[in-house]
Amino acid sequence: MEKKQVNARKFEGQVVSASMKKTAVVKVEAMKLHGKYNKYYKVSKNYLVHDEKGEAKPGDRVSFVECRPLSKNKRWRLVRIIK
Repeated sequence: MEKKQVNARKFEGQVVSASMKKTAVVKVEAMKLHGKYNKYYKVSKNYLVHDEKGEAKPGDRVSFVECRPLSKNKRWRLVRIIK
């Protein structure tokens, strides 16, 4: 059998909350360019990330990837804690 190449999306962000069991809320910030004014502005989005061991704490910088749906809103898996 041949294995398929999986191109999972990867993000880095800061843990905002880790008060749930095995779940961390991670905020990812990005800069976007405004079409009319050619100025950059900051946008952010929160992701629910599966943290099996519960080792992520608020303020940590983490890396996470896309995975299968684990609950209604949780589709991301923690890869590593950067800081």
